[in-house]
Amino acid sequence: MSAFTIYPAIDLRAGRVVRLAQGDPARLTVYGEDPAATARRWRDEGAAWLHVVNLDGAFGETADANRRALEEIVSVGLNVQFGGGLRDGAALRRVMQLGVARAVIGTAAVETPALVDEALAEFGAERVAVGVDAREGRVRLRGWAEESAVTALDLARRLRGQGVTRIIFTDVARDGMGAGVNVAATAELAAASGLAVIASGGVATADDVRRVREAALDGVIIGRALYEGHIDLHLLLTSDL
Repeated sequence: MSAFTIYPAIDLRAGRVVRLAQGDPARLTVYGEDPAATARRWRDEGAAWLHVVNLDGAFGETADANRRALEEIVSVGLNVQFGGGLRDGAALRRVMQLGVARAVIGTAAVETPALVDEALAEFGAERVAVGVDAREGRVRLRGWAEESAVTALDLARRLRGQGVTRIIFTDVARDGMGAGVNVAATAELAAASGLAVIASGGVATADDVRRVREAALDGVIIGRALYEGHIDLHLLLTSDL
């Protein structure tokens, strides 16, 4: 098991730092106009990694402003885990060339499994993760707008067979709601699949982070709770949880 990692989230929409409630673009809150400044803030508070999402790309929209924002975020000097709209080899190569440390494949992992094989062969398992986003056990696609027939567990097991070692599991119903992490479901998925699993969705307090760590999960992504001051990142990173 690798070291437990806390990932501050930077979600990009038209070049701005935002958060959505349950992935709904109509329920958007803007937290900043300068993504690089946000990245520097989390760096200065002690973060080693950032989790950055191109929401426009996830929704299948043009995302030039987000590409520029990603370049500026990478220049801050942190490890960047990046996803959203990475649905072919060319898109993966572009973000890797920008300096992203790890690319996250989402929808394409379900619809184009060969892309996962291609990414693993070209970049290696440490630089490739898969986002498994689910509501009531069913995987959601295209920025969570569509439900697939695939279950999170079936997808995770197939990914392990392909050579994936790390996934990000998001309980869509909890994301952006501050309702607490679904630790039980996330830990169950990790145990059943044998994968390293990063928990995402619903982090509200430092106690949520503690529970994720105690469940021997690989890491946790924190968004709204940081931006609204419910969690102090520096204090969290320097505490024993």
